[in-house]
Amino acid sequence: MSEQPLPRSAEPRAGAGSAAEVLLVFLRLGLTCFGGPIAHIGYFRDEFVVRRKWIGERAYADLVGLCQFLPGPASSQVGFSIGLMRAGYLGALAAWTGFTLPSAIAMILFAYGATGLHGPAGQGLLHGLKLTAVAIVAQAVWGMARSLCPDRERASIALVAALIILFSTSSLAQIAAIALGGVAGMWLCRGEPFTGFGPVTMPVSKTAGVIALAAFFVLLVGLPALRILTGSFGIALFEAFYRSGALVFGGGHVVLPLLREAFVTPGWVSDDAFLAGYGAAQAVPGPLFTFGAYLGAVSSPEHKLAGAALGLVSIFLPGILILLGTLPFWASLRRRAGAQAMMRGVNAAVVGLLGAALYDPLWTTTVTDRFDFAVALAGFVLFTVWRAPPLIVVAMSAASGVLAGILAAG
Repeated sequence: MSEQPLPRSAEPRAGAGSAAEVLLVFLRLGLTCFGGPIAHIGYFRDEFVVRRKWIGERAYADLVGLCQFLPGPASSQVGFSIGLMRAGYLGALAAWTGFTLPSAIAMILFAYGATGLHGPAGQGLLHGLKLTAVAIVAQAVWGMARSLCPDRERASIALVAALIILFSTSSLAQIAAIALGGVAGMWLCRGEPFTGFGPVTMPVSKTAGVIALAAFFVLLVGLPALRILTGSFGIALFEAFYRSGALVFGGGHVVLPLLREAFVTPGWVSDDAFLAGYGAAQAVPGPLFTFGAYLGAVSSPEHKLAGAALGLVSIFLPGILILLGTLPFWASLRRRAGAQAMMRGVNAAVVGLLGAALYDPLWTTTVTDRFDFAVALAGFVLFTVWRAPPLIVVAMSAASGVLAGILAAG
């Protein structure tokens, strides 16, 4: 029996708990939340709306709407916000740490182990994980296209964005595609009426919000200049992760083409290592953005732990900053027709961005024969039709890759 929405007077009181309490709850979720951001949001609703009643149904719906509106990892932003409501800024930090740490540790361990995967079985395992990535991204493109491109206008925006990415050699093509999607959305996507949500009360002042927004844009603009001036590899890593995290609209899988452009194109990480890590990220619970810990480790072979820590913090930082900057102003912003239309166009553009990434690099570097196509197709059907947990698809693809590697060597 589902819970009825709470009346406004019955909304749980913010700041009623401790950071230690928040940490323990989110640590358990970080160990058990498989299935990607949509599944995570379902887990959170069951835990915090239905069972613990830390937040009301209407407020939770509004919070999810905000985090899906903003760039960044939506489920992590929702968890951060719940921790913020429950125990202030320390509670927010505890929520992020608990939910992120288990997955990050697993990805760092994989970064250490992946370098030792030699021989037919090891190479087959890595190839199987790459085939998992093909199935995952194909499923994401399919689902996002159905929900974010339901009409001719948005489908056309997605098509143009995909063409820009496919035929451009500029490193700025992704930013241009997203920006053009926003402009086109303001012109073409004003038809849908606004649907209101319930109230969200956060302990973030307007002054703090302005500071957070200023920090978000200063880092976004200033880090590229600082990278050029200093020539520091550490600053270059920070900038690459921060820029990628700042431009993720429409779901965590959109980070794939952004991170590939940032890490594979300059030669910091090989395509094989990149796609194997992305496939492995599907097998662990928690947020997909912990892929940043893996990339930080493999791109810094002499300082793996430092690179992993830098990658983990800097890829999440822009999403947290823009969330803190938006929370005090969300109630008025969400009612602006222009802002809603712009976001519809941006979301359509990221569908095209992800569709282009499905072809290049995923398909062109991974699906090389009929067997690869069969494994990727099976994974796609398991995801979209059978609704199989990602762990099952990862296991199937990895086992198929190992078998193919052994047979090819024999």
